[in-house]
Amino acid sequence: MEKEDLKLLNKGEEEEMELHGYRLCRWRLALLGFGVLCTGGFLLLLLYWMPEWCVKSTCTRTTARDAEVVLLRSTDEFRRWFLARVQVMLAPGSNPFHSLETQTTSPSSPHSSPFSTPAASPVANGHTPHPSDGGPAQELMTRFSDYQPTQIRYFTFHSTKYYWNHELQNFQVLIGLEDMQPKCSTIHKEHSTGLTRNQQEYRKLFFGVNEIAVKVPSVFKLLIKEVLNPFYIFQLFSVILWSADEYYYYAVAIVFMSVVSIATSLYTIKKQYIMLHDMVTAHSIVRVSVCRTNKDIEEILSTDLVPGDVMVIPNNGTIMPCDAVLVSGTCIVNESMLTGESVPVTKTNLPNSVEGEGDDAYNTEEHKRHTLFCGTNVIQTRFYTDELVKAVVVRTGFSTAKGQLVRSILYPKPTDFKLYRDAYLFLLCLVAVAGIGFIYSIVLSIINKVPAKTIIIESLDIITITVPPALPAAMTAGIVYAQRRLKQSGIFCISPQRINICGQINLFCFDKTGTLTEDGLDLWGVQRVENSSFHLSEENAYKENLVKSQFVACMATCHSLTKIEGQLSGDPLDLKMFEATGWILEEATEEETSLHNRIMPTVVRPPKQLLPPEPASSSERDMELYELSSAYEIGIVRQFPFSSALQRMSVVARLLGEKRMDAYMKGAPEVVASLCKNETVPEDFAEVLEDYTKQGFRVIALAHRRLESKLSWHKVQNISRDHIETNMEFLGLIIMQNKLKNETPGILQDLHRANIRTVMVTGDNMLTAISVARDCGMIPPDDTVIIADAHPPQYGQPARITWRYADKPSKTSRYEEVNITLEDVCDADEPKSKEQYHFAMNGKSFATILEHFPDMLQKLVLRGTVFARMAPDQKTQLIEALQGVDYYVGMCGDGANDCGALKRAHGGISLSELEASVASPFTSRTPNISCVPNLIREGRAALITSFCVFKFMALYSIIQYISVTLLYSILSNLGDLQFLFIDIAIILIIVFTMSLNPAWKDLVPRRPPSGLISGPLLFSVLTQILICLGFQIITFVWVQKQAWYTVWTPFTDVCNHSTQLNVSELNNTELDEHNIQNFENTSLFYVSSFQYLIVAVVFSKGKPFRQPSYKNWPFVLSTVGLYIFLLFILFHPVESIDETLEIVCVPFEWRVKLFLIILVNAAVSVLVEGGIDLRIYERLSWLSCLRKRAPKARYMYLAKELMVDPDWPPRPTTTTEANSSTYEMRINS
Repeated sequence: MEKEDLKLLNKGEEEEMELHGYRLCRWRLALLGFGVLCTGGFLLLLLYWMPEWCVKSTCTRTTARDAEVVLLRSTDEFRRWFLARVQVMLAPGSNPFHSLETQTTSPSSPHSSPFSTPAASPVANGHTPHPSDGGPAQELMTRFSDYQPTQIRYFTFHSTKYYWNHELQNFQVLIGLEDMQPKCSTIHKEHSTGLTRNQQEYRKLFFGVNEIAVKVPSVFKLLIKEVLNPFYIFQLFSVILWSADEYYYYAVAIVFMSVVSIATSLYTIKKQYIMLHDMVTAHSIVRVSVCRTNKDIEEILSTDLVPGDVMVIPNNGTIMPCDAVLVSGTCIVNESMLTGESVPVTKTNLPNSVEGEGDDAYNTEEHKRHTLFCGTNVIQTRFYTDELVKAVVVRTGFSTAKGQLVRSILYPKPTDFKLYRDAYLFLLCLVAVAGIGFIYSIVLSIINKVPAKTIIIESLDIITITVPPALPAAMTAGIVYAQRRLKQSGIFCISPQRINICGQINLFCFDKTGTLTEDGLDLWGVQRVENSSFHLSEENAYKENLVKSQFVACMATCHSLTKIEGQLSGDPLDLKMFEATGWILEEATEEETSLHNRIMPTVVRPPKQLLPPEPASSSERDMELYELSSAYEIGIVRQFPFSSALQRMSVVARLLGEKRMDAYMKGAPEVVASLCKNETVPEDFAEVLEDYTKQGFRVIALAHRRLESKLSWHKVQNISRDHIETNMEFLGLIIMQNKLKNETPGILQDLHRANIRTVMVTGDNMLTAISVARDCGMIPPDDTVIIADAHPPQYGQPARITWRYADKPSKTSRYEEVNITLEDVCDADEPKSKEQYHFAMNGKSFATILEHFPDMLQKLVLRGTVFARMAPDQKTQLIEALQGVDYYVGMCGDGANDCGALKRAHGGISLSELEASVASPFTSRTPNISCVPNLIREGRAALITSFCVFKFMALYSIIQYISVTLLYSILSNLGDLQFLFIDIAIILIIVFTMSLNPAWKDLVPRRPPSGLISGPLLFSVLTQILICLGFQIITFVWVQKQAWYTVWTPFTDVCNHSTQLNVSELNNTELDEHNIQNFENTSLFYVSSFQYLIVAVVFSKGKPFRQPSYKNWPFVLSTVGLYIFLLFILFHPVESIDETLEIVCVPFEWRVKLFLIILVNAAVSVLVEGGIDLRIYERLSWLSCLRKRAPKARYMYLAKELMVDPDWPPRPTTTTEANSSTYEMRINS
């Protein structure tokens, strides 16, 4: 394979893949066809399971450019293979961004004249076509007959089309308008007029239908896919084999089980597809109005929209069918489908800045406050004069935000968990054991001159015995029961396989607001600033003397509140702040907006009782003048919405009667202060802020600026926020209180007792977060918090991290040097290893450390407890960093901005019941973190259940394998109904009842093992195998040594040798072809039947992860019932039962001996398993520590390294610099 032929798709993204090009080869296809015929179609099945073998056996390597088939391989840890066929379509051009202009004046005419040479200037962008678009493509080709038809090569993978790009010499996805990287001003200038019909149809060739198509597969398709599963193919092979050997009962039983399993699976899959289809198609196809270049408004179906279309947002709102950026007007939107937050959000039009001055390239993430996302609900629109509310379509179909969410559900990453990897290894071991038996039975049969047909059947039968067909169903049972129990406790699960993984979680991340603390904020007080100094704090601003102050004006105007059906609605913080003023908010009606040219959309005014009293007596004229002068109303002219990246919001407002406008700003205190004139910020600003944040208050700063008189209303609508948000005057602080939820401290304490680390990931202020972390017990009172302030490279200086204590920066003053002598450092080494410390950092520092100090990040996340001011993508990156050091990470959030992190975590649980929870594996109906320990407990119980079931199924197959192998030595076997009794009456009943143990009520400090390949589990299985093997061999040999023993025939009657039982003479005189009925068979049947029950009881463990087995009534009743039945037929033979199970009569004294064998077997099994506790594993771990063996988990290895590192943790007032690949630690001087 030549290196240059290897292409990388989606480089640096989550779906990064390697691409190899192949061309079909006829002689290979012919050879493969011959191979398929020779193997009876099995080769075709093998190639279906292994796509890389399929491509390599039918194709030859070629360049990606000439490929007919592409072989894709993911670059993640799973390294999965996929194949896709390359298709070709004809189009009048190769670039969807080029404009094809017609000479006719009627763009809607289907038979327009041919176009002139296509213009090269891009107008808008496009996406992929569907194969069904051949008709429109042909129509366009005839219309653009002057153009040379261009071949467009593409392939479809996971609902996304990849087009061949000649310039890049690689396949590429066309996303939307962002592919062109247009500036904001360019969108206003070149994209706000709309497209012609021909341009729209041309783009549709590439972008396809604007639809998130979740096709519900037919039952037949699902059935074929399910039946072709290797497990069912193996079952089919087993059924054919058993039928050939006349084991009809068992074959029918397995077919019945398989049919039930397939039917259940098909029903579940079909139901999930239908649910997703219904969720996606709801409101997905609507009629929309679009603007054409000739200023016409045309009504079309939303499926015909393409990037570049200008969509008119109706006054009464709509469900968005695409992603679009607002270019005029304002919208109130409910984005709960995407963010999980039902708070209405105000979307404003994209700023139309002067080119070169703050004119950034448009990006959906950076400009999300101006972007209407697909699937979100536009509640209201606002507009000025007769101007329509318009939005330019930027993404369609699966490229939209909703489309990406649906794709992540349709094509999830496989769950990587050690249990499942070990399960496959264990099955391979069973196959190896089966191989030994296979060879043994063949050799034995040849020696005894057994017919060839019998040799084949019996040797293959060994394989079907060793690999139990009921294993997958048995493994799933525990998860299904856990899912049901979770549902009963108000936790819903859409990814059941994650339940087992939750049993391994040893670190949990929590969002702060709405998760650890109450959702709502209460106004604790305000602290105004006058003449650059703070006033004393006041409880509220609802005072007559403050009514006309800029401080209260800022509180009343600087928000994104709106009235929906007469009720104030918006961000909870804004709502509390506005309510504290006591002011009234009024919005203009549609009629008022259309009548007046410059009406303010929103007006706020104080209640009359706060305004100065009216004069006692005056003339009518004086009263009119007084009313005009005393009418105190402020209109909000322009709003710059809150941006989490900028950490602030601002508005431009005008007081009634004033010519000049005012700018008001609120946001994070540090950010607001940096944008104010230095002389207006009090000198003790940092100390006052620190004092509040240490107490856990959320602090918002306010600022104001009087704008220049030259700024008119129209100019303000197009000015960039950077022009407004500068040279402000600092007004003061609003102090909000965010109370802890009652359950939070207790739950976190339970998690700490269970050795589960807790981490806070929040968008709030650093010191507030640290204070809340201390209050809730996440950081113990005596522990030190070290803040890592990272700064990116600037002015030729390398990136650096400054370390400081969070709790005592004033004691080690930032202006004083700290002299550390060599003796101090040496003396500090010993206690330092015992010192408990935590790291805290903000989002900017995290980003810098991630980029410039990747090795340092691994050390920091070991003790990182507070991550503040984190953006949504940074939360996801933190989860990945924690997983990178082998933590099993859980994440709990309220659904707002946590979707990425919830999906990425091993166990993400959303406290929101809204549609966004479809992205989270778990959703809790209880809006607090009490769901977290419940989830972990159920995860641990399900994991232990999986281990128990797997161990039991492994022992079941080995016990049966031992019995059959011993019987093969005398050319005998178990009977058809004996197999049936064991597999149905014993195994299935036990398996499905032993999984019912509920979770243990408390979280214990230790975790269950993560995989089957671990000391205690392997030792447990191997010892039980040896015990069962030993007792079966003893039984097999001992029965042959008995004085009454003889080769059994239908006329043999040895029962009367030792007892006077009235057993009627056997009438069965037919020849037993399979030699089923004999003393060895009967003895082994009795012993092995009890062995299944013994290992079931021994393996069904309870405390500390599950409730004791005696509380599992179905299991107890099943086990006791089977014990009674087996003892009954052992000591009291019933002729009909003996005939059915093909059991022969044995003397009573031998039955007593069998009972003693069973008792001793049970005692040994229980004693040995009781001795194999996790303590043995701990002792083994202790021995491995003595031998200096490195820990398996990377975080343990790093912790061990850092324990002996004299320079860790970094001392306060030191700086770590990034110098190429090494770090330099120096003391600030």
